[in-house]
Amino acid sequence: MVSVLCWAMLALPGNSQPKRCLNISLLGYNAEPMRSVFYLMHPSKTVLRALLIGFTLFFLVGCAIQPARQEDPWQGMNRKIFAFNEKVDTYVGKPIAKSYIKITSSNTRLVISNFYSNIRLPISIVNDLLQAQLEGAAKNTGRLVVNSTIGLAGIFDPASELGLNLDPTDFGVTLARWGVPQGPYMVLPILGPSSLRDVWAYPVDTYFLNPLSYWIRDNNLKYRAEYLPLVLYYIQLRASYMNADAFLSSAYDPYTLMRDAYLQRRNFLIYHGNPPSRLIEDQQGLGPGNGRVDVEAILARQRAWQKQQHPQGTPGKTSRPKSPTNPAKGPPHTTTATPSSSTAPAIASSVPVPAGF
Repeated sequence: MVSVLCWAMLALPGNSQPKRCLNISLLGYNAEPMRSVFYLMHPSKTVLRALLIGFTLFFLVGCAIQPARQEDPWQGMNRKIFAFNEKVDTYVGKPIAKSYIKITSSNTRLVISNFYSNIRLPISIVNDLLQAQLEGAAKNTGRLVVNSTIGLAGIFDPASELGLNLDPTDFGVTLARWGVPQGPYMVLPILGPSSLRDVWAYPVDTYFLNPLSYWIRDNNLKYRAEYLPLVLYYIQLRASYMNADAFLSSAYDPYTLMRDAYLQRRNFLIYHGNPPSRLIEDQQGLGPGNGRVDVEAILARQRAWQKQQHPQGTPGKTSRPKSPTNPAKGPPHTTTATPSSSTAPAIASSVPVPAGF
């Protein structure tokens, strides 16, 4: 590799007296005899840029992967934003999603979901290439071609029947595989859970890679109708999360449940469905560095809360508990991981993901 870089430097325009290249060989070949070949080729600036980008990506994908971790130093602020999002969802998001489910059949929602999943595949394809995940890029490209043609613009999903299953990824995952640390966990207004690293998926994936963004920028319809496909996408997305509401409403601390489920989902994506077992144990409080976590005490508090919600012989409606707003004054469980027997893993596949994906 060093030889190739050296040859490229020798071929740069304006290098009238090229310096002697280091006698470093690649695959057993000496770099010195190949110098004349590069003089004759005179590669263009475009080729040199492509080489530079290629070498940069090669070194980046070789960096140590940085997984999602339970770093929540902004928990006080995050809980306030989480409470705000819950109110917005209660009075706006959830009623719209319920109305949408009421006026559409399950087959209609499946067709709409298939269409949006297909049209947003370029996000995964480009990020697979940036991660040097050639198998994932090929699989997603094949899926896009098959569903866009045989599947009639993506409303049907014959690609899955052919074994071309979706391999989702986004720019946040790309940064993680490039070795960029996660940074603090954060909750964004309206958008929901994210992190200092994953938040970059919004401008990159949404603006540059999402075909819906190009549709909006290229059209100027009456009454801003160009935004309707994007609005329908978010309504369909919220409707798909309705099954997770029961888990959140039954949790002693919905904030912790959502955070842990989100981080588990991110690690699932970062490691393309196969996260290391040690990482799973650490997140569930079972790793060697988490001996201070008293899982039984956490479960005891959960059972006590559930018993309080359903007194013996007094059937009643379960109400959502209030999340502690001040971790310093709240119960000790607020700073610990959710145990493996909790409902966090159950909703890991249903938590909101970055808008770019």
